[in-house]
Amino acid sequence: MFTVRIATSDLEREHAYSVRRKVFVEEQGVPLNLEIDDLDETATHFVVYSSDTPIGAGRLRMTSNGVGKVERVCILETFRGKHLGNLIMHALEEHAQETGLTKIVLNAQSYAIPFYEKLGYVVTSPEFMDADIPHRAMEKHILDPS
Repeated sequence: MFTVRIATSDLEREHAYSVRRKVFVEEQGVPLNLEIDDLDETATHFVVYSSDTPIGAGRLRMTSNGVGKVERVCILETFRGKHLGNLIMHALEEHAQETGLTKIVLNAQSYAIPFYEKLGYVVTSPEFMDADIPHRAMEKHILDPS
């Protein structure tokens, strides 16, 4: 049984950070000071659980009027291929809609572009490097702004 919860306690936030450290720092070699940053303080954190074990994470930040930025979406390696990325993205988008956002932007690692395209995101930039990993900016309109 998999569930996605918004982190409302220090323990749940630590669960999100723990998953992110395993995926981005240990697996992908992103420096810890780039992965856990000052933007975490104001972001809404989401955690995917298998029973009570944290296995996925992501965060949503409000960047400007009506625009949210999805960041740090990850699933532990042993749980990939089970559509948990879809599960967390659905939760992030639902929360964004509930808070009145009209558009979501994100910087996808280039290998993950097909995943986000299947969810309705479109590429909006040429490839660029972030933490020595190729990325492209993407966006999706989630509410009609009129």
